[in-house]
Amino acid sequence: VQLQASGGGLVPPGGSLRLSCAASGRAFMPGTWAWFRQAPGKEREFVAAIRRNDGHPKYADFVKGRFTISRDNAKNTVSLQMNSLKPEDTAVYYCAARSSAIITGQMNRHSVYDYWAQGTQVTVSS
Repeated sequence: VQLQASGGGLVPPGGSLRLSCAASGRAFMPGTWAWFRQAPGKEREFVAAIRRNDGHPKYADFVKGRFTISRDNAKNTVSLQMNSLKPEDTAVYYCAARSSAIITGQMNRHSVYDYWAQGTQVTVSS
């Protein structure tokens, strides 16, 4: 099972980026997808998650209204549309997945995810 993330880059404040993550291997269909991020000198933090079956999302408070997570079950992918980016959004973003669905209250826990993609750098700077 492999997760492959893409879409990072350099964008000015107020700009937008779209991150994508694809799962492959052993007919793996994640029950729950998530995005986390880690800024230099900080711990990894939850950004957003979504369940495969009902598409129910969960967001960290600091991205509500700016970021949108979506999944494409047919393509076995998840995306994170990031709008109104701020310098404090600068971080390495990680895609994560687990085999089964999980209750909303636990979607923000990094320990529940079994598979992780290599990070993709997002830099917000003028």
